[in-house]
Amino acid sequence: MSEFLTLKDHVYNYIAKAIINGELKPNEKINENEIVNKMNISRTPVREALIQLASEGLLENVPRKGFVLSRVDENTAKELYELIGLLEGYAAKMVAPVISDKDLKDLDFYVSSMDLAIDSNNYEMYYQLQAKFHETYLELCENKTLISTLAQMKKKFVRKVYKEEGNDDMQTMLRITNKEHRAILELFRQKKYDELEMEVRRHWNVDLAYLEAI
Repeated sequence: MSEFLTLKDHVYNYIAKAIINGELKPNEKINENEIVNKMNISRTPVREALIQLASEGLLENVPRKGFVLSRVDENTAKELYELIGLLEGYAAKMVAPVISDKDLKDLDFYVSSMDLAIDSNNYEMYYQLQAKFHETYLELCENKTLISTLAQMKKKFVRKVYKEEGNDDMQTMLRITNKEHRAILELFRQKKYDELEMEVRRHWNVDLAYLEAI
C-alpha cells in the first residue's frame, strides 16, 4: 500500500509514470531540480530513485549531462522478446499443474475485457489488462530468480509505444494477439504442458518487437 512506500519509491513511481505517459523522451535529461520542487522533498531520495532506474536499464547516467531516458532499439527489443518468450514459456509450464479454477476464471475475465478494450480503441486499458493476464500465472511460479529476471527484462518496456499504424491495422494486430491469450488459457485448462510452453514462446513474436522500440 502507498503509505508503506519510502520517499525513494514515490519518486521512482513518479518518474516511471512520466516515462509511461511519454512525458520523457529518449536521451532527454531528467530535471532533478524540477522533481525536488514538485514533490517538495530533498535531493537524496531523487538521486536514489534515479540510480535504481539506471541499474534497471531504464535510465542512463551520461557524463556531463546526467540521467537520461535510455533508448531501446529494435534489435535489442527482438533479443529481449526472444528471451522473455523462452523464460515465460518455461514458467507457464511450471505452474500449469497447480493453477486453480479461480486463476482460470481471472484469465478468462482479462481476455474478455481485452476484447472490449480493443473494440473501444482503449489501447492503454488493453496494455494494463494484458499485463494482468501474464501476471496471474507468473505470480504462481516459485522460481523467484526466473521471475525476477523476467521482470527486469520487461522493465525495458516500461513505456508501451504504439507506432503509427492505422487504427484498423492496430485493432487487427491486437485481436490476433488476444486470440493467442485465449489459446494460452485453453492450454492451461487442458493441462497440455508442452503445447502451452510453445504457445507462450510464440506469443512473444519477435516480428512485433518494433512496437517496443523507442
